[in-house]
Amino acid sequence: MRAVLARAAVLAGAFAAGAATAHAATIPHLLRLTADLQRSRERILASSEEERRRLRHDLHDELGPTLASLAMSLDAARITLACEPERMDPLLADVRDRLAVAVGEIRELAHGLRPPALDDLGLVAAIESFAEGCCERVDVRFDGDPAGLPAAVEVAAYRIVQEALTNVRLHAPDGTALVLLSRDSDLHLMVADTGPGLPDAWRNGAQPRPRRGLAAMKEWAAELGGSCAITSRTGGGTVVTARLPLAGVQAAARYHRPSTGRTGRAIGRIGRT
Repeated sequence: MRAVLARAAVLAGAFAAGAATAHAATIPHLLRLTADLQRSRERILASSEEERRRLRHDLHDELGPTLASLAMSLDAARITLACEPERMDPLLADVRDRLAVAVGEIRELAHGLRPPALDDLGLVAAIESFAEGCCERVDVRFDGDPAGLPAAVEVAAYRIVQEALTNVRLHAPDGTALVLLSRDSDLHLMVADTGPGLPDAWRNGAQPRPRRGLAAMKEWAAELGGSCAITSRTGGGTVVTARLPLAGVQAAARYHRPSTGRTGRAIGRIGRT
C-alpha cells in the first residue's frame, strides 16, 4: 500500500512539474501577445483621436467662422435693404457664393466620415466605380449577398480596397487586378494585381518603415477586430487580404442605433445602462 501511495505521489509530482514547466513556457508568448495587443490599441486610439481633432478643427476653425461671417453679411444686407435697396444685388450675390463654399465644406466633412458612393451605389458598385481607369482591367466579384452589411464593415472594406487600387494605379497601371469579396461569419476580401509587387526589402524579410497607406489598411481592419495582410506573390504582383468580423459589429450597431417614432425623431432606449 505504501509503495502504491509513493508511486502515486511521484506521478503527481511529475505531472505538477510538467504542468508548471508548460505554463512557464507559455508566459513569454502571452507577454508578447499582450504587448502586441497594447501597441495595436494605442495605434487605433491615436488614429481615432487624430481624426476627432481634424474634424473639430474643420468645424470650429473653418466652417464655424464661415457661417458666422455669412450671418453678419445677412445682417448687413437687411440694413442695406432698408436704406439703400439698389445695393442689394451685389451683396446677395456675394452671400450666395460664400454659402456655396460652405456647402462644399460640409460635403467634404461628410465624405470624410462616410464615402457617399456607399450610400448612392452600394459596396460592390462603389468599388467598380472607383476601379474605372485604375489599370488595364479590374474584375470585382462578391461571393454571397452584400446586402445588410454593417456600416462600419462597409466603410473599412471600401477604404482598404480603395487604398489597394490606388497603389495599383500608381505602381501597376499597365497590369490587371482582381477584387474578390466573400461573406460568411466574416467579410473576407482580397485585392490581387499583376504589378511589380512589394519592395525587395519586404520580400527579403526586412522590416522597413511601413508606408502610411499600408499601415492604414491594417488599422482599418484592426479597428473592427479583424486583420489585414499585404504580401507579394510568386511571379510578381501584390496581394492584399483582409478579414472583417461581422457578428460583433452587428451587435454594436443594434445597441447604438436609436429607434424612431412616427415623426422620425430618435427615441432613447429604456433600461440600457
